[in-house]
Amino acid sequence: MKARPKRNIVGPMVRALRNHLGWTQDQAAAHCNIEGFDISRATYAQIESQLRNVTDIELALLAKAFRVKVEKLIPEELPDWEGKGRKDVWKGREDRDPSDLES
Repeated sequence: MKARPKRNIVGPMVRALRNHLGWTQDQAAAHCNIEGFDISRATYAQIESQLRNVTDIELALLAKAFRVKVEKLIPEELPDWEGKGRKDVWKGREDRDPSDLES
């Protein structure tokens, strides 16, 4: 079974930060709402699971809600990008074709 494409790169960082703060997803979504990011818990969960794109303004609002700089939400090592128009995705390590690693 092929893994779903990653729609953002910040989801795991957002999840780790939320867990570090001891917040539930409901609490994280509430903090986002306070900062002007109108988001439900279900949509917030899609961000953490990398099933939803995150716009630049949403990234800024997430950082504001978590009281961190935007850079804190971006992983140090970026995954490969697979851009093909409307279906652009981040290609995770587990999604890579082994032949891609040889070059």
